Amino acid sequence: MVNVFNVSMRRQFGAAVAMIVAIVLAPPAPATAAPATNPVIAWDLNAQEAIWDVGRQLPWVQGRSFAMVSGAVYDAVNAIAGRPYQPYLVAPRATGQESTDAAVATAAHRVLLALLPAQRERLVAEYAAALAEIPDGAAKQGGIAIGDQTAAAMIASRANDGSFGDQRWVHGTEPGQWRPTPPAFASEAAWVGFVRPFVVPSAAMFRTDGPPALTSARYAREVNEVQRLGGVDSTARTPDQTEAAIWWHDRNVTEWQIKRQLAQTQRLSVLRTARMFALVDLSVADAAIACSDDKRAWSFWRPVTAVQLADTDGNPGTTADPTWMPLLVTPPFPDHPSGHACATAARMATLRTFLGRDRVAFSAYSVDADATRHFSGFAQAIDELLRARVWGGIHFTSASVQGGELGEEVSRYVTTRLR
Repeated sequence: MVNVFNVSMRRQFGAAVAMIVAIVLAPPAPATAAPATNPVIAWDLNAQEAIWDVGRQLPWVQGRSFAMVSGAVYDAVNAIAGRPYQPYLVAPRATGQESTDAAVATAAHRVLLALLPAQRERLVAEYAAALAEIPDGAAKQGGIAIGDQTAAAMIASRANDGSFGDQRWVHGTEPGQWRPTPPAFASEAAWVGFVRPFVVPSAAMFRTDGPPALTSARYAREVNEVQRLGGVDSTARTPDQTEAAIWWHDRNVTEWQIKRQLAQTQRLSVLRTARMFALVDLSVADAAIACSDDKRAWSFWRPVTAVQLADTDGNPGTTADPTWMPLLVTPPFPDHPSGHACATAARMATLRTFLGRDRVAFSAYSVDADATRHFSGFAQAIDELLRARVWGGIHFTSASVQGGELGEEVSRYVTTRLR
């Protein structure tokens, strides 16, 4: 298993590093020390509180919400800075004297209020408290006006974007075909693949090679691998692998911490922070949409189904275990490709491209795993995530690796077009 992942990821990251040399996202903004309180980081924390801590949005909803907040905040900050970078949607007229704090607060607040109207009372109080800390005057009012405009543009751009539609996954009973899995036997989030992407022109342009044929030796190896390492009572999985599987599966996404941590450790200015957050969140959102579209195309069964029904797959290299269950609860949609791999690869690739190097240390704490995991760089993190989905028993290796490749491709598309 180690060699399969290392060869794949070395190829991906080697190619990506070469691209970094050739691609310049934009002339860098003047190097400035990050302020003691970076409003972009502060409002990303506020967004997490609204989206997850209170709103409990599920992973396939979170990406769209963060992309909307970050995109509006970036356009506001970029406008006040004199538009040194290409805006995402709009660049309101600005003198440069407007309050960036007021603009960031307003852009984030207006988008969050549109997304989560049930939290109105709490969000309004939070926004009022933030504005109270900014001196009254023309700068404050100018910042509010710019934030209003960028938020309005974002909200309008996502109206009728296909979110929360009534599409359904195709259920099958033939070997290899996806069907709902225990314990909930749920079927959710089919609409994600029909959402209009934020940047890429079509979700279908990132089609993966697909899962291996059921009768192939490769398929047998992958079934046996997940059966051995991913079972709830596996004795082959190490304690560290168990921790990693749970850590990466935490719905309080550890990668939100990583994004904010890197803005601080790399001492990014407010503008650079806003740009990095927007690029990351837009890439992740589009990767999720493309991934869901690809899941619909392949509609492949999950490991729990494959292991329990291995006597039906026509492969002499697999052995059925009707009682086998995975370490983690299987998500309510098809296996191929891994949604987490798509999103995480997009996130890590974008961070690597933005910072211009792979080896940047970071860490994050997971409540679910009650553990902090440390990484020396982005390649190490994505490599562990790809493995962790197998250790958790919810994905085959091909689903993880090809999901990672899809996320890389989406990131490359987004970062080369938003210069």
